[in-house]
Amino acid sequence: MTQRLLTLFITCFCLSVSAITIAQVTLPPFFADHMVLQQQAEVGFWGKAKPGSTVSVSTGWNKKRYSATADATGKWKTKISTPAAGGPFEIKVTGDNSIVLHDVLIGEVWLCGGQSNMEMPMKGFRDQPVLGSNDAIYNSTNDKIRLFTVPRSIKTTPQDTVKWSSWKSAEPEAVSNFSATAYYFGRMIQERLKVPVGLMHISYSGSSAEAWMSEESLKEFPDIKIPKPDQTTGLDSRTPTVFYNGMISPFFGYGIKGAIWYQGESNKDRPDQYEKLFPAMVKLWREKSGQGDFPFYYVQIAPYNYAQLPTNSRDVKANSAYVRDAQRKCVKLIPNSGMAVVMDIGEENLIHPANKEAGGKRLALMALAKTYGQKGFAYASPLFDTMTITGNVARIRFTDTPNGLTSFTKPLTNFEIAGADKFWRPAKAVISGGAVLVSSPDVATPVAVRYAFKDWVVGDLFSSEGLPVSSFRTDDW
Repeated sequence: MTQRLLTLFITCFCLSVSAITIAQVTLPPFFADHMVLQQQAEVGFWGKAKPGSTVSVSTGWNKKRYSATADATGKWKTKISTPAAGGPFEIKVTGDNSIVLHDVLIGEVWLCGGQSNMEMPMKGFRDQPVLGSNDAIYNSTNDKIRLFTVPRSIKTTPQDTVKWSSWKSAEPEAVSNFSATAYYFGRMIQERLKVPVGLMHISYSGSSAEAWMSEESLKEFPDIKIPKPDQTTGLDSRTPTVFYNGMISPFFGYGIKGAIWYQGESNKDRPDQYEKLFPAMVKLWREKSGQGDFPFYYVQIAPYNYAQLPTNSRDVKANSAYVRDAQRKCVKLIPNSGMAVVMDIGEENLIHPANKEAGGKRLALMALAKTYGQKGFAYASPLFDTMTITGNVARIRFTDTPNGLTSFTKPLTNFEIAGADKFWRPAKAVISGGAVLVSSPDVATPVAVRYAFKDWVVGDLFSSEGLPVSSFRTDDW
């Protein structure tokens, strides 16, 4: 065979293989063996196939067949009805070829996102442990908890799918490498509800909120610079849109019950903007998911001495208490949301608190109470509600204090009070009738109060049920 004929043969063979590959029905990595689908819902199901071809999806729990036609680009999508929690089941996808998905469970699916404090695995980061994790990992085997982690991906344009990953049943090796906050949350949900739980972990260390938002959604923030579609340099974890494009947008349509979130450290220098940016991000995700105002619960960032970081701004609002305060205000700005407070577990010299179980547990308490209707236990940290002034005493009242407040017999040392001169002075604070009375002999006529409003601080005020009070300020200076 001449070289010319050999080249022609190889070219024709490659084209044939390419045509066969294009014609094949394919699915994103998250539609796979061992996955969990949201129970009692109409959930999206999609993939690619030969343009114009018909693809059918047959579900093992009801023997129904759902059909879709691939568009000119080969994309197809349908919705399938899921039953009450149970399984395992099979799903068969048929087009020019067939795919059978095995060991599919039906239960509760939660999206778990954020930056490094959500990404931190159960085994911890190097030289940064997760408290009690080895025992939790050792005892983690539970086939009713399934884990899916999206690999990191920075993209300047929206992607059709994510990098390859797989669903794994909870067992020591898989749990060791999975998000600690997400695992503790899911474990508690599964223990209480006794149904399968699927956790979809999508986070990236150091990421800013705008990195998880679309170009369109960021138009109302003109000071945020969007990367060009062909940009290949200067991209990092804080670049706007890159994780929306590469990691979260391919998931929209996958049925979920709700989302948990742990992020904010990378936006701490812009707290005023974050107060608008964060609700806009949640709104975007909800719109793209097509599931209305699904539950969205998040962890308020923990106290930490940011001044030791070489990149720390010296601007007054670089104090992370300002972004914590923005997060506190966002509870009212984001419908169907809740905030887990971790004022009691921060670490002065470690931005990743070792006690990850506290955050995961407090998120789960909110979900169990607010989303699943469980009763009989406290689930929400007290938040500042009102201030009234009588003489030189400011009376501070809080939400979610049905049984009052406590400092566990310790003195309250984190309150400050100011008069019209806006000069903050240490204050005497005492608990009285479910409120806190704040005063200082140096402030005859108070106008504002702050609590634990520092980068690094250990919260000392709690609900009687032991949930820490969020830091707050009554001023807007």
